[in-house]
Formats: sequence, structure tokens, C-alpha cells
Amino acid sequence: MTLYCGIDLHSTNNFISVLNESDKPLFEKRMPNDLERVLLALAPYQDELQGVVVESTYNWYWLVDGLIEAGFNVHLANTIAMRQYDGIKYTDDLSDARFLAHLLRLGILPEGYIYPKEERAIRDLLRKRLHLVQQRVTQHLSLQSHIARHTGERLSAVKIKQLTSEGLKELLADPNVLLAAEANLSVMQSLTETIDQIEQSVLGQCRIHPSFHSLKSIPGVGPILGMTIMLETGTIRRFPDAGHFASYCRCVKSEKISNGKRKGAGNRKNGNKYLSWAFIEAAVKAARFEPKIKAYYQRKMAKSHRFVALKAVANKLAKASYYMLRDQVSFDVKRSFG
Repeated sequence: MTLYCGIDLHSTNNFISVLNESDKPLFEKRMPNDLERVLLALAPYQDELQGVVVESTYNWYWLVDGLIEAGFNVHLANTIAMRQYDGIKYTDDLSDARFLAHLLRLGILPEGYIYPKEERAIRDLLRKRLHLVQQRVTQHLSLQSHIARHTGERLSAVKIKQLTSEGLKELLADPNVLLAAEANLSVMQSLTETIDQIEQSVLGQCRIHPSFHSLKSIPGVGPILGMTIMLETGTIRRFPDAGHFASYCRCVKSEKISNGKRKGAGNRKNGNKYLSWAFIEAAVKAARFEPKIKAYYQRKMAKSHRFVALKAVANKLAKASYYMLRDQVSFDVKRSFG
């Protein structure tokens, strides 16, 4: 007998449903998020299980890794791509778990990518770095506007980065105003130290793939952007072509056209936001320093606005990266930008 299992995962518990080839439930139970208890519940069915489907929620790592290590064939369900019949009036955790197993039985389960565990922690560390960089920018802008509000002088980004506590005292006389500015500066300095530690750690332990050297040949891509693109991409073979990879990087326009008319846009946030950020950053730098890319960017900007032009550059860089990662070759500006 061939069995199919669906697990509807939540923050503190999960609901397990095991179905046979006729969609008849053999085991259904709500379990706490305890790996040992989940494995114990599935153990009697393991030899006959065709696969176990886990819902792709924010906390799937522990469960998917544990099931794989225990020898189960695990599938990560892409929840965005799944949609039950709209006419259903009532659904619950039991029906959701059954639905996951049912899709696996029919062979129509939309699956997400299970990133290899051994490199996932380094990828997530780079994601944490980006989060801290964004927080530092917030503090930077807050300090810049705070000084402008009380002195009438808007300091440049370079001068803000060079500020010290003594420099703030010369600018701001009121002790309360000064304390608020020192709070911004202290947080900025602390974030910078942590960001530097993360970068050193990642550079020291990240395995340098041949693809990393290929990516660094792109104008505007340094070590951090190169590692971000490499680690966020994972196995390039999971993308059938360059267009699918560019779409995953959020570098493709999202439009719905019917009878030659625009009917709206959808799925703009589908894909990887970290790759989107990386290619936009690379596009900004490449359009500044590489003549051919700069000329292409200026032609696009003449017909639209700046962000659309940057997206067009990012799209070409993403497609070029696909072939570079697939074929392990260096960047060729002529092939990408004419």
C-alpha cells in the first residue's frame, strides 16, 4: 500500500494526516512541535509513505531537516501557488493537512526549494546583515534630520558617518537634543561593529565556489553582493531558463493583459527579495562605472523614470548571471548590453 502524508504546520503545533491511495485517512492527529513525537507518530507508516508534505511556513527548518535526517522523502509545499476550490465554505487544519497529502497523491503539488542545510545558516547570516544595514540607514537618516531640524544645516552622508560624540557637542548645545543625537550615533556605531563581524565571519567560512569568481566579474558586484547572489540562488539548475531566474529575482514586470488591454498586475512580490536587492544594488553601481551599461541605462531613463531604468539593468544582469552560474563563465558586457 502506498501512503501519503500532509502536515499543516503552525507556530506551536502541527496537524498530521496520513492518507492511502483512495484518500482514506489512516492516521490524523494534532501534535505539539516536538520532533521526537512527530517521528514516533509517523514511524509505523514510514516504509509505505511515498512522501511527507510540510507546509512552507516561517518555522519549517526544524521539521523538514528532522524528517529528512530520519529517512523520510520530504516535500516543501509552496503555499502561494496552492489554492483550494473557492466554493468550500469551511476549512480547518484537518482539511488543510488532507489537501496537502491529496495534492502529493495526484502528483500536482507545487513545491518550494529545500535549501541545503549545510549552507543555509551562512545564507541566513547574510540576510541578518542586510537587516542590520537597513536599521543603520534608519538611524543615519534620523540623525541627519535631527541635526537639520535644530541647526538648519543638512550634513552630507559622509559627514554623518564621520561624526563623533565631541563633534555632536559642538553642533548641539541643548543637553536633551544632544542626548537624542548621541542615541542615534551610539546605535549606528554598534550596528557597524556587528555588521563588520558578520562580514568577516562570512568571508572566513564561506566556501568559495567557482561561481563566486564568475559573479565578481560583473561590474558593481563585490564580495558581499557576490556571496549574496550565490547563496540565495542555490542550485542554478532548479531554474529552467534565464527568464525564470530573472522572475525569481523580481526583475520581471508583472502585468495581466486581456484583449490588448492592461487588466492589472499580480504576484509582484513572488520571488526572492534578497536577490532583488542584490541586483538593484549591482545595477546602481554598474550604471555608474561601466560605459556600455551606463549608456543603456540613460536610454531607458529617457523613456521612463529612474527606477524602471534600474530594473531594466537589473533584469539584464540577472539573466547574465544565470548563464554565468550555469556555464561557469565570466561576465561579457557586449553580449548583455550590445
